Amino acid sequence: MEAPPPYSLCNPNKKSTIINRSYALLHSVAITSLIFYRLSSFFHSTPSLPLLLAFTSELILSVLWLLSQAFLWRPFTRQTFPERLLQDKNDDELPAIDVFICTADPEKEPPLEVMNTVLSAMAMDYPAEKLSVYVSDDGGCGLTLYAMKEAWEFGRYWVPFCTRFGIKTRCPKLYFSRYDDEFLGQGYEAEKEKIKLKYKLMEKKVQKAESNGKMLAEFNAKNHPAHVEVMQDESHNANDTNQVKMPRLVYVSREKNPSYHHHFKAGALNVLLRVSNMISNSPYILVLDCDMRCNDPTSAKQAMCFHLDPKINSNLAFVQFPQKFHNLSKMDIYDGQLRSTFLVKWPGMDGLQGPMLSGSGFYMKRKALYRDIVQEDTDFTQLKQYLGPSNELVKSLKSAKYNTDVTSRLLEETRFLASCKYEEGTQWGKQVGFLYMSLLEDYFTGFNLHCEGWKSIFYNPPSPAFLGTATTKLNDTLLQGSRWNCGALQVTFSKFCPLIYGLKSRMSLLQRMCYVYLSLQPFYFFPIWCLATIPQLCLLHGIPLYPKVSNSWFMVFSYIFIMSQLKHLEEVLLTGDPIRTWWNEQRIWMMKAIISYTIGMLNAVLKLLGLKEANFIPTNKAADDEQITFYQKGLFNFQASTVVLTPLITLVTLNMICFAAGATRTVVDGSFNAMFGQIFLSFYVLMVQYPLIDGMIFRRDKGRVPTSVTLLSLAISASFLCFGSLIIKS
Repeated sequence: MEAPPPYSLCNPNKKSTIINRSYALLHSVAITSLIFYRLSSFFHSTPSLPLLLAFTSELILSVLWLLSQAFLWRPFTRQTFPERLLQDKNDDELPAIDVFICTADPEKEPPLEVMNTVLSAMAMDYPAEKLSVYVSDDGGCGLTLYAMKEAWEFGRYWVPFCTRFGIKTRCPKLYFSRYDDEFLGQGYEAEKEKIKLKYKLMEKKVQKAESNGKMLAEFNAKNHPAHVEVMQDESHNANDTNQVKMPRLVYVSREKNPSYHHHFKAGALNVLLRVSNMISNSPYILVLDCDMRCNDPTSAKQAMCFHLDPKINSNLAFVQFPQKFHNLSKMDIYDGQLRSTFLVKWPGMDGLQGPMLSGSGFYMKRKALYRDIVQEDTDFTQLKQYLGPSNELVKSLKSAKYNTDVTSRLLEETRFLASCKYEEGTQWGKQVGFLYMSLLEDYFTGFNLHCEGWKSIFYNPPSPAFLGTATTKLNDTLLQGSRWNCGALQVTFSKFCPLIYGLKSRMSLLQRMCYVYLSLQPFYFFPIWCLATIPQLCLLHGIPLYPKVSNSWFMVFSYIFIMSQLKHLEEVLLTGDPIRTWWNEQRIWMMKAIISYTIGMLNAVLKLLGLKEANFIPTNKAADDEQITFYQKGLFNFQASTVVLTPLITLVTLNMICFAAGATRTVVDGSFNAMFGQIFLSFYVLMVQYPLIDGMIFRRDKGRVPTSVTLLSLAISASFLCFGSLIIKS
């Protein structure tokens, strides 16, 4: 008997595999030659401090490069066939899905934006009775609750409108801003105008409540009681055309108390996990950031093509979709699309054990979050030791119930589950649910799942499944990166360090290398700081750190640099991006290494020593017209904090001084042949970071570098050159 056609296909990218492995082989030979050259030179003469720092930087870069090759070893692409799934399973046979949406600050994450995310999730092309949408309001703000109630009322018209006319863009804000409208059947235009008026009315009501300020005045993100409110149809009237099946919307604000640690986003997700267990108990969970709207309404069916495939279902923990953004400019100067992550690294991990958990846009199997704790033969008392004192929660895990009636008693139980005290003495955040200990809860949770033998899948559909809002400020981009790197280092400095803990796991060597790379990535800060300062200082004093151009060993250094650039360019072009993306990524990566990696490292060390508390500051999603204008024009806005801006300007200033003085010196004393490597390195730094020079010297708009920062950076550069000269000459 012929086997039924599969719901999905997995295609190894053979061309990329050959290119990547050939490059890895040749590059490793060149790096080995460089290390041999350095070590052999140390035997002939005692290495100076600058030479040792340069060699240490080269070693760190070499190790990180070697680890990064695991991402490129076996890249995959995938394809789904939802129509085949629907041939085998009708609506009643599709599994239920709970959608988790997290928000924390109504000022940085405007309720209107959250409402659009909620409505796009409620309107997904999936049986409405199989969908439940949970909104975690970590701020406990009355304005957010009011906005959710308005979203529910508008959804009673929006959901049937999308279903009736097969609307593809199911985020109201994006749908009503389109210009490429098309004829979708009789009565469409009239119905669209009615819905548009209702949407505008809803917007005005929320904006009026926001401008009133009363609800925001009562807002206290750090101290408020638990509140759970369920919005659903109590009954249906067959004669009322507006009364259609609607997904359930549940507002959850967990209790906050300064005396208890709330564990940031991971804590909020675990509360949603417990509350949803009591209400809908769906076997699958979709997690979304508050600005990550559902762009393709069929994403749930696409994910089920993997989750319901009998060949991969048993140990598949989650299906990760890429994070894509609706507000990217053509220049994308801040690398908001995270191209390297979602178009290179994650497809590479998909060919191993699967991609890392990425915070948003993933369909998770609920069972995976409970690991092997919940089994049919597990003792009830033992389960309570893991899951807490709620008998109802333990009972819900033993059944596949879906509560059609949410009673007052059930609501009271959910508030108990959302209280601060509930997790005391339990395994929540340790062995159950989303794991604590790190600010990067997605990385840490995904790592543990892969260690336990679970697998994941990366699926990048032709049409983006979700669209979020990318950061359009330099300050936000770099500080967001510092938080991510601090979270990764918290894992690195713990007993769960992938370098050691991964040895005891069921992960493959290549998969472990990927996790080790991400955990050690912040260490890029050391070679970047060294290579942006030490060779330049030596150039100023005529001290060579690299072979002469006439020396055959110079070809090794040249080959490593040129081939690294060409490989990066090849990846950019292969993913369909223009050449300018390669240059933009060079620039923002260098900025991240100087700021994000450095601040992330400092914060992680201070937390490790107990000198600083962990904190999580939500990225600002509120629109800023002036900033968006700069971003769309491809101009950096240097209205950033002094802590962020000063190191960048200092390094550029230092390179300007050293390049000008050093190049002049080589012309005078004829040492160009010996000093070319350092002249080129300084010139390269200046070319990559030219926008900083432009912001210091030429620009006169509001986005220019403040004069105070330029003067401060000049003073720091002069001090460094003075003290550096004393050390070199001593």
